[in-house]
Amino acid sequence: MIEVPSTHPVASERLAAMLDDARRRTVELTGDLSGERRLGPKLSIVNPPQWEIGHVGFFYDHFVLRELHGLPDYRIPHAERLYDSMGVAHDDRWDLPLPTMADTLDYLRQVRDEMVARLPEGTADAASSYAWQLAIFHEDMHGEAFAYTRQTLSDPPPALATPADLPEAAAGPLPGDVAVPGGEHLLGSDETVPFRFDNEKQPHTVSVAPFRIARAPVTNAEFAQFVADGGYRRRELWSEAGWAWREAEGLEAPCYWRRDGDGWQLRWFDRWLPLPPHQPVAHVSYYEAEAYCAWAGRRLPTEVEWEVAASRVPDGDRLAPGKRLYPWGDALPERPPANLDGYRLGAVDVAAFPEGESACGCRQMLGNVWEWTSSLFQPFPGFQADLYADYSEPWFKEGRRVLRGGAWATRSRLVNNNFRNFFTPERNDTIAGFRTCAL
Repeated sequence: MIEVPSTHPVASERLAAMLDDARRRTVELTGDLSGERRLGPKLSIVNPPQWEIGHVGFFYDHFVLRELHGLPDYRIPHAERLYDSMGVAHDDRWDLPLPTMADTLDYLRQVRDEMVARLPEGTADAASSYAWQLAIFHEDMHGEAFAYTRQTLSDPPPALATPADLPEAAAGPLPGDVAVPGGEHLLGSDETVPFRFDNEKQPHTVSVAPFRIARAPVTNAEFAQFVADGGYRRRELWSEAGWAWREAEGLEAPCYWRRDGDGWQLRWFDRWLPLPPHQPVAHVSYYEAEAYCAWAGRRLPTEVEWEVAASRVPDGDRLAPGKRLYPWGDALPERPPANLDGYRLGAVDVAAFPEGESACGCRQMLGNVWEWTSSLFQPFPGFQADLYADYSEPWFKEGRRVLRGGAWATRSRLVNNNFRNFFTPERNDTIAGFRTCAL
């Protein structure tokens, strides 16, 4: 048993409910997959679902039952040989002697029951609260991956349990910029944040100059103008690496678009639908976002600028002290004013959820689509890897870019203004779009 980072103590009943909710979502996203799709095609950007579900169980088994509670063995003998994501090469995951899907789900149930049996009455201690949430958020991240993997493989949309009172999604465009004052900003998460990932630490003060940022992400209609103007054929708009990627991919538009007469259709899971003009463009790479900005005479925000626009309150030509945990404030309501949690199985118009707007006037800073920033994924000063040592540190030297804000499939309990996502710049399978800044 090793030392576990502490966090704000959480009620045991709430931890168990969060785990069960994450598990319901995992089953909803994978339970209808046929026997053949339980392993699926061997692609570099997806995992075999039967392996990935077992990996989720192994993560709880390893970090909660072994690291936190000191149990000597895994619930499946030599589980690390099957499910350790850093020890099992990606291409080998299709060829392992995996348990059946039924046995894999039994493994997850056994791990869950042994975890719950060790929860105390009332409130869990800080170390237990950390380990439990780390593992639950890990399952949430894989749930999002299951959602965009279904899109990648043209699977039917999953049948999620959806609330009956979802607000209207057709809200139109939201053009224009907001002016954000400059000043000092505490980048990252301090001890007041209920849960902090290691790459959010240590918080440190940075200076930011005044800037102008779009009120909303770039829409499909706006991106279609770039495509119509030959954006994918104009070498001068692309970086050297971006152009090499575009030529290798052979793209003339975003990967899930196709021509429909004079317009476009968008593939939504296994169906082609008319391109929704006022929804944010999604499933675009950093390279595509970069090229659009060159065409539009704009630029991507840095992650510092993004966080300031999401979290700070202007006071005239200054920034008021302090920052918000969410664009709308410091509390997370049961139904957040953002397109999160996957209930809609897709994006909404960029003008939707006005009640979730940041104090600076930016809408949908959380939810709908992840937003590329221009910043490389690097450690903050004083970084130290936490319990899950492979979460951040192995990826700092890969040229990954920081994305902020979450997508429609992201769980609301996971994401806030400080959360840092990170992907390599060619990835266009994730639910990522972007907003722009004035030069």
